[in-house]
Amino acid sequence: MMSKAYTHHWDEIEYFKLAVPHAEKDPKMVDAQEGCNGCHAPISYMAGDVPPPRPEEGSRANEAVSCEVCHLIKGIRGDTAYNHNYIVQPGFTKYSSRKGEKSSPEHEIEVTDLHSQAKFCGICHNEKSPYGAWVKSTQLEWEEGPYSDEGVQCQDCHMTEAHTKTAKMGATYEDAKLHLFHGAHDPGKLNGVVEIRVNPSTQEALMGDPVEFEVALFNQKTGHKFPTGSVEDRIVWLHVEAKDSEGNVYHLPVDKKGFEGEKYTIASDAKAYQDMGIPLGKDDFEGVQREDVPNGDRIFRMPFFDPQGRMTIMQWNTKSTGVDYRIGPRETKLETYTFNIPYDIAPGELTVTAVMNYRLLVKPVGELLDVPEEEYAIHEINRHSTEITVIP
Repeated sequence: MMSKAYTHHWDEIEYFKLAVPHAEKDPKMVDAQEGCNGCHAPISYMAGDVPPPRPEEGSRANEAVSCEVCHLIKGIRGDTAYNHNYIVQPGFTKYSSRKGEKSSPEHEIEVTDLHSQAKFCGICHNEKSPYGAWVKSTQLEWEEGPYSDEGVQCQDCHMTEAHTKTAKMGATYEDAKLHLFHGAHDPGKLNGVVEIRVNPSTQEALMGDPVEFEVALFNQKTGHKFPTGSVEDRIVWLHVEAKDSEGNVYHLPVDKKGFEGEKYTIASDAKAYQDMGIPLGKDDFEGVQREDVPNGDRIFRMPFFDPQGRMTIMQWNTKSTGVDYRIGPRETKLETYTFNIPYDIAPGELTVTAVMNYRLLVKPVGELLDVPEEEYAIHEINRHSTEITVIP
């Protein structure tokens, strides 16, 4: 994805259909619109191509985050890495986490501590909106979590080590860093992020009895919260169903906990994202459905709100954020689902299954903006089932 940070379909659509026209109508958004390219097309940005040509024109913006960009960064401005506050030094000296056993005939190598620290990733994976709201905080989430305390860096998971060379003419290392950068767009990275276990309050129940199913959700894999990054786009939800011995299926909505802002974490028919009407030129735009997942399902998200208090998909237009109901690193969340056994249910084995699903982009937004379907396809994170016996 680093090489596609500018040409990726959703990023292109979001930028040219929303960010650019929004900045044309609201001067406050100009810096944010230009700043998108500081991380998505940094060479173009530093050269002054703002906004850059569209990807089909084949400009230097299409290089996106190239080798040259990261290895010309010699430091950051300030103490906190965010909003592309890199210090870039163009030239024949490249900056890296180690010098290596062989010298390159093409350039010099200078070692920096920054390249082996998670802070390096925060340069683009932490972001503040023009209103001062943190709209990306992946590295800061890591910093507040257990992996930071243990010295496990972003690079340890997203640039894993292997016995190989770092360059064709270079030496072979036992711990060469693979430049995979696999994350939210990589199915293998997503699979099994959260471990799920369903525990019933009883093993047998009579028709008419209430049975509580507790679902434990353990974030066993990420060093930051899940989901992270563009959380205004992402949606993760837990769907729970019961199936009786004759195959009849019953949807179980989550039991409400009663915390402030909980309505944004339970799927409904509510509409949102009305501020897209500004760049789309649609006066009195009513928005689109907030999520398009089964009503009553638990959603793990942090909503973003525009200056008018409406939920927004446009991070640059975010003035505040709502309840953070994502799953932290090594955190376990417990959700309960109470099922009143119907009197007309088929007796025998009742199977209850909990499935965690993930979308990179909220489906109604994708459909409105003609985003390719693969960008909002459902990816199953994990599932677990349990059984009880219904006694007639």
